[in-house]
Amino acid sequence: MTLEEMWKAVSENNASYDGIFFYAVKSTGIYCRPSCKSKTPKRENVCFFNTAEQARAEGFRPCKRCRSDLLDYKPIKEIAEKVKRRLGDSFRKSCKLNRELRQLGISQRRMAEIFKGEYGITLSKYMSNLRLKEAKRLLSDTNDEIINIAYSVGFDRLSSFYRFFKNGTGLPPAAYRKECRK
Repeated sequence: MTLEEMWKAVSENNASYDGIFFYAVKSTGIYCRPSCKSKTPKRENVCFFNTAEQARAEGFRPCKRCRSDLLDYKPIKEIAEKVKRRLGDSFRKSCKLNRELRQLGISQRRMAEIFKGEYGITLSKYMSNLRLKEAKRLLSDTNDEIINIAYSVGFDRLSSFYRFFKNGTGLPPAAYRKECRK
């Protein structure tokens, strides 16, 4: 790889070159990944290294923004995974879920943007899918009463559950259960 190709990758913040090389800025004493979103340095202040260890050996310290010292730093992906885990763990109880999600320390709007960007689905649609999947499982695998199933998947009114289930499957819960047991 030529110096010009590396410079082009740095100036374009090209993430596909992360891990292939690192660049350091002489004027700041910091080394970064090619994808670092910090201000593009002057070309004459930049030097390139094949590894982070080489940059450190030359006296450069890791960037706090792109975390060039870590092998895999994807904070947005980590947030999306935390949200997904918490949704999976507590989708049945909306008050507990709201408390769990607030503990992540970001706004509801930002959380929704991150989740949709990472998984291509809204938070509410994902949660609805979890509830529908669990309701279908309970209807086909157990003899629980429909009202108990409705409560166990997070509904506080039976009519809401019936409407939700019929919209999701095309069948009312009792008819779905009957179809599964044929």
